[in-house]
Amino acid sequence: MYKTESFKPDDFKPARFESEGTITLRGNEIPYHTVSEDNVFYGKDGKAIASIFSYSYFRSDVEDTSRRPVVFAYNGGPGSSSMYVHAGFLGARRITYGEPDRPSAFGPFEVIDNPDCLLDIADLVLVDPVGVGYGVLIDEEEGKNFLGIEEDAEALLTFIEAWTRRYNRTLSPKYLVGESYGCTRSATAAGIAANGGKERAYGVAFDGIVMIGNTVTVGEYFGKEIYVEPSVIGFPTYAGVNWFHNHPTDQTVEEFVKEAKAFADTEYVLALYKGEALSEEEKEHIIDRVTYYSGVSREYLLRNGLKINDNTYRQEVLKKQGKAVSRYDGRMTRPLLSPDVLEEKDGLWDDATADRYDTYFYSALTGDLLPRLNVKLDRNYINMTMYYKSWNKEAKMGTTADQLRRAMTMRPGMRTFFANGWFDLCTEFGYVYHTLDHASLPKDRVFVKGYSSGHMIYIGEENVHELCEDIRKFLEGKDPTK
Repeated sequence: MYKTESFKPDDFKPARFESEGTITLRGNEIPYHTVSEDNVFYGKDGKAIASIFSYSYFRSDVEDTSRRPVVFAYNGGPGSSSMYVHAGFLGARRITYGEPDRPSAFGPFEVIDNPDCLLDIADLVLVDPVGVGYGVLIDEEEGKNFLGIEEDAEALLTFIEAWTRRYNRTLSPKYLVGESYGCTRSATAAGIAANGGKERAYGVAFDGIVMIGNTVTVGEYFGKEIYVEPSVIGFPTYAGVNWFHNHPTDQTVEEFVKEAKAFADTEYVLALYKGEALSEEEKEHIIDRVTYYSGVSREYLLRNGLKINDNTYRQEVLKKQGKAVSRYDGRMTRPLLSPDVLEEKDGLWDDATADRYDTYFYSALTGDLLPRLNVKLDRNYINMTMYYKSWNKEAKMGTTADQLRRAMTMRPGMRTFFANGWFDLCTEFGYVYHTLDHASLPKDRVFVKGYSSGHMIYIGEENVHELCEDIRKFLEGKDPTK
């Protein structure tokens, strides 16, 4: 791979930039100070081996910060920068959202002062993990110490410990906000913080975690070893996407999804178990119900043994309209590929959300947010790497659900908020339900809410406002679902 810069342990120079700003939130002018900087990891020989890059927003008119929350936020991947959560809904500046299914990947791009920013009630730290965004892996031979489920989580904890000491925030309430794989990162970090890591204990505890696009499961990495039929796990999301596009009912999306889930949990899962033992009458009844809830055709179900594949579903649900829906956000569509292209394989990564929004977020972040933060680096800003292909998926300390349960049990009072989009075909809502039903989490401290959106819940002006209001409630100790 071509690089425009290379780092050697001997010559890496940590960067640090500061800025001042004001933002009007809820009728009040809020002054703030920012620090964007490398947070360097050193090897046993004292040489720099890697850096997490952070963007910290501090409200500057607060003297006593001991009770002021600090929110540490990041995206997922693994291998994704904080670009989306930073420019999407948490930064003092963010992009604007028109019709979610925007027609083009190109500008004009509009960036505004974020009216939904949480800076009035909490300080914000956006995190680029090692090797992505402005985070760097200086010594590539050290990758094994950062590029893995538990390795990544311990690097985050090491960073947070150092950050809180540097800025005298060890007394402050601490929250994690992770999106997608960021949920895996949060659960693992919280569990290790409570129970210790591979070689050491940690001195931080988290008051709460916000999980956006849940990847916490009771199985192995990303739920691959959950012994539940994938068609059943994905069924609530299939129903949500069908509701959005095909309008099979006057019910709300939540009502329709709830009804679809009840069918999937009883009749559908039993029918898939029985297979060819189903009578013709039973089979026709199941086909009728599945097509009603999911929007797939009778022919599709017969061809696939009554099962639904989440990849082929994207090309099936709007096939009559000549469209495919996005994996990241089922509201968004693109034309079906030509018949000579194998849609199931080649169409998987041709995604209407990523294709149209990645350039928007990148342009907003690098063209507006970072210049206003006075960040001037002769370093590639890498919005996504392919680290997930070689990620160490072995979690010796337990599943992500084990880690979250351990943290919530050992840290009484810790709360978790699961926020998921009804139209998210990437991290389907069924995994939230399954985790809650099997992970033995303390139900009185777990909150769950569905949003009329996809994987990135904040795409859409109503969506971003709703999500930020709910996180605000959560930081204030309230029930975010009410």
